[in-house]
Amino acid sequence: MNKFKINIPEKSVKYLIICSGIVLLTLLVGIVPLYRSNINVNNDIKKLQYQIEEQKGLGAIYTTLIKSIDNKELVVLPNPSKTVLPLREANKFQEAFKDAARKSGLMSVSLTPDLTSLANSSSYLLHNAVIKGEFVNLRKMLIGLSSISYVDRIEEIRIQQNSDTMEYKIKIWIAISQ
Repeated sequence: MNKFKINIPEKSVKYLIICSGIVLLTLLVGIVPLYRSNINVNNDIKKLQYQIEEQKGLGAIYTTLIKSIDNKELVVLPNPSKTVLPLREANKFQEAFKDAARKSGLMSVSLTPDLTSLANSSSYLLHNAVIKGEFVNLRKMLIGLSSISYVDRIEEIRIQQNSDTMEYKIKIWIAISQ
């Protein structure tokens, strides 16, 4: 075998090593980090573009919601100041109750005052009510009852499913004066 021998001066080899080291150092220190930061910036741009497109889609929904809010009146629940009903006018509650039931779409089956609640000279009178109708109308009925100023509290609501309709048994306390 023949020996392959290259005759390069030693000084040129040193310059070649130094220059290739400078090129390699420039690549490692300057270009590679710049390339990586460029990739990160491109990823951030893609994320922001996706978020912008998402916000454009949500913007249409937002304007639709704002328009629907502007078109509707806000529903404010009644909160009248509390008053008392004279005992001799206690039947006035029965009329108000039947009116609230009729307006809410429920049928008033019975409304009976519990006279035992008056036995200890209480300032409240208990009424036991039975109404029938659809469950969605019960909310309207309760809102109607809350608009009556002398209704103190609703103690109990029992709901029973019958074959044709729902039946509600409600205990209502009204404030009375002797």
